[in-house]
Amino acid sequence: MIAVILAAGLGSRLKGLNGNLPKGFLQPEGLKTSLIERSIALLQKAGIQKIIIGTGFESKAYQDLASKLNKKGYHIITCKNEQFQSTGSSHTLSCLKNMIDDDFLLLESDLLYESRALELLLNSKESDVILASTFTQSGDEVFLEIRNSRLYNLSKNPKQLDSLDAELVGISKISLTSFQNLEFENALDYEYLLKGFYVLIAKDLLWCEIDCLEHKIRAQKSIIPKLDDKDLTLPHPKIRNHNDTA
Repeated sequence: MIAVILAAGLGSRLKGLNGNLPKGFLQPEGLKTSLIERSIALLQKAGIQKIIIGTGFESKAYQDLASKLNKKGYHIITCKNEQFQSTGSSHTLSCLKNMIDDDFLLLESDLLYESRALELLLNSKESDVILASTFTQSGDEVFLEIRNSRLYNLSKNPKQLDSLDAELVGISKISLTSFQNLEFENALDYEYLLKGFYVLIAKDLLWCEIDCLEHKIRAQKSIIPKLDDKDLTLPHPKIRNHNDTA
């Protein structure tokens, strides 16, 4: 089992809250490290050794992070979606086709979550699993319509769905066989490639996406104070803002 993190997005809705760095490098008040470094630490703690990061905007920040962590014994690979400005997460994932050689956990880079999220997926007997939660009322949610425990449809507009059954978290488990059969050209965003996958709904899951100022405020007030990171070994490389010339 390996991990893949999608991190090509511009993060334009953060409106300068993160300098010129990708949104995965955001460090909300009260958090000991950035979102991406915390995810890497949680994956390592869960036994995931190899991590592939699909980059785009300011990709050199991730290259520098990988270089520094690999010197400390980590195994992190980066690959840039050269068309990140005009494509979506589905294309970023497709850019990694030749690198992904095992079943994997798929994560978005702007997530803050408790370790239980990874444990639920790793312990599931299903080979392909979408992690979902009960409704967070956080704004900008992706709602799921589920039939027979599998993803039937999804949308940010609830009026487009026949039923609202859960909310997408942004972490999934995908088998290598299923990944090799995905039709990337049929979807702009990767989530739509996962229709038919089993959906695991985690009640009372502690998590949030941080994609705008309102998300950041909610994370600082409602999520971070409840996280238990005291036993989490965190990487601490120094990352600076810089212009991406890759």
